[in-house]
Amino acid sequence: MLSSKRFLLLTILLLSGGIMLYSQEKAVNRDKYRMNISHTSEAMRIDGVLDEKPWQVSDTAYNFVPVTPVDTGLAIAQTLVVITYDKSNIYVGAVCYDPSPGKRPVESLRRDFEFGKNDNFRIHIDTYNNQTNGFVFGVSAAGAQCDGVINNGNQSSFTWDIKWKSAVKSYSDRWVAEMAIPFRSLRYMEGEKEWGVNFGRLDLKTNEKSAWAPVPRQFPHNSLPHTGTLMWDKPLDKAGLRLSVIPYATSTVIKNREAGESAKWKWNAGFDTKMILSTSMNLDLTVNPDYSQVEEDRQQTNLDRFELFYPERRQFFLENSDLFANLGSSQARPFFSRRIGLNVPVNFGGRLTGRIGDKWRIGIMDMQTGSKGETLSGNYAVAVLQREIFSRSSIVGFLVNKDITASYEDSAFTAPRYNRVAGVEYNFATSDNKWQGKVFYHQSFYPGAKMDAAAVSGNISYSSQYLKTGIEQSWIGSDYIAEAGYIRRTGFYDIKPSFSYLFYPSGSKKIISHGPGAQFNAIFNPEFNLMDRETQLSYSINYQNKSQLSVRAEEQFVKLRRDFDPTNTEGEKLAAGEQFNWKSVRAEYTSDARRLFNYSLNSGIGGYYNGNLWNINGLMNYRIQPYGSLGMTMSYNNISLPKPYNSAKLVLVGPTLDITFTDKVFLTTFVQYNNQIDNLNTNIRFQWRFAPVSDLFIVYTGNSYTENFANKNRGLVIKLSYWFN
Repeated sequence: MLSSKRFLLLTILLLSGGIMLYSQEKAVNRDKYRMNISHTSEAMRIDGVLDEKPWQVSDTAYNFVPVTPVDTGLAIAQTLVVITYDKSNIYVGAVCYDPSPGKRPVESLRRDFEFGKNDNFRIHIDTYNNQTNGFVFGVSAAGAQCDGVINNGNQSSFTWDIKWKSAVKSYSDRWVAEMAIPFRSLRYMEGEKEWGVNFGRLDLKTNEKSAWAPVPRQFPHNSLPHTGTLMWDKPLDKAGLRLSVIPYATSTVIKNREAGESAKWKWNAGFDTKMILSTSMNLDLTVNPDYSQVEEDRQQTNLDRFELFYPERRQFFLENSDLFANLGSSQARPFFSRRIGLNVPVNFGGRLTGRIGDKWRIGIMDMQTGSKGETLSGNYAVAVLQREIFSRSSIVGFLVNKDITASYEDSAFTAPRYNRVAGVEYNFATSDNKWQGKVFYHQSFYPGAKMDAAAVSGNISYSSQYLKTGIEQSWIGSDYIAEAGYIRRTGFYDIKPSFSYLFYPSGSKKIISHGPGAQFNAIFNPEFNLMDRETQLSYSINYQNKSQLSVRAEEQFVKLRRDFDPTNTEGEKLAAGEQFNWKSVRAEYTSDARRLFNYSLNSGIGGYYNGNLWNINGLMNYRIQPYGSLGMTMSYNNISLPKPYNSAKLVLVGPTLDITFTDKVFLTTFVQYNNQIDNLNTNIRFQWRFAPVSDLFIVYTGNSYTENFANKNRGLVIKLSYWFN
């Protein structure tokens, strides 16, 4: 049961969040920064040359202002933007002036390029005028495209891909971008006459990020609360039903030497269907999907007592996923799509997402998996209903359901046939994005569930140019189970306050900002006895050349609830109930990402349970622009424990080769050597985008032992998919 102390703390947090709602105001730039968009009936050529007549009479956005390293005055690298539309597309033209001589930094020609490593131009669109959800389209100076969705006001996800056109022309003193974005790929409310819009530019030679409508430098470039207004010359039309079908076929050969199996061939086929039901509602269906082309997980050295978190990489689960993925918190996610179909086949599934009226959003997903080995087939369903309130807040209700659909007969399976989690959440943010927070209550249902099969959490944060502070607290019941979710641990209450402050020295030619930070995290068991405590004191320096340095001191206390081997190498375990206290120091440096060779290093030394630990981790990258990069990740952990416990020297090394022959032909190769799990993984992926969002993949994956490099298993997949509109 929730104790009176914990209930009181969470109630105070809820009330403070409610009070903040009434301080919300209108978006800060919408009235001052306004741009008209007018219809054209003339044909538009997407060639990077702005010579068509509509460009000459279009409204213009200019006088861009810097976002970083300072956010006052006018930008050094200026940009001029024009915009128009016809019945099918929105057209955007941008002239990006280049006042600095030399080659423009470009990482590669790969789609959805990394923002900070490429000169680029982007448009951010708030089609619903809710300062929360929108779209981003961009091009690099080399002509590579990026497209994505924006959630939570400033979080971009670039797994969303659509068909659209762009072209770039380069000159000595400028580069020109031209885009055609189809209405059919956007979601908006019919009859609207205003959208939120902002244009962003990154010029790496001047180390300047700029925007048309001002964005304070503590916020990301894509901050929807800081967009201006795009004013349409007439209300937007209603869109009818539109259908896209994406069939695929695969051929696979797998040889599992570890299991003593000979090579096995397999053929497979399936399809995805995308139905645009209206300008604001779409339906996605999948039948017998195949995820063989998805990148392997990047391995981690596991020194944790709990399950490691790996991000979802399968595109079907990532598109329009914010309604589902944003439920809960990092410690208690009631729905985690990686639980679906990673070790068993997915037979079919569907997802309905969109808006009902101005203030309601809905998301429904249902997936049916098959059986494999000891894992029985199951049905996974999640339904989310969101009601927007005030300017940037919302109330969310949801239900997650997992049912075992296979028969229990002749099976050793004894777990409950169903598990369900229902909950309500309250997300809030002020219009200037400085205050943000969330509170939620979740309840799980299954045969034999008790009263504490629940999770309650709340957080509140404040972010200004100088000060960032916040507090998060959670109570996760001992019997809280979310089989379709990700729950690190149960049966605890924790509280985590944090604080940081930045000084901006005037006149410094080397340092942008510097300042201290502090974080404290305490975790208690249901009897309110301390189980974990971590205190961090840090100091960070941000340099003008984009490099960063930080140092921190840590103190940690742990009282084990279960037996645990601190090396996770199947050695002698420390006994449950033992408690440990240690201190450590750590330093981290990230170099200037604009340079062809860039790197990040962090190292720490100090105590570790009943022994000592020192480690070093690094990431290095060399660009061969614009055709690709050579990379290397590494992690070395030297753990020294007294006998009879295992000491260990854990090594994880991962060289990567990423080649972009053109903006349609890519080759990615990476190797992962991990002696903690005795595995050497090799993954080679070739991709040819022979038509818009239509691909040929050839993927090789192999696993070997680290001591003698004898092969465990290997496989080759050929996959062909095509997008029919």
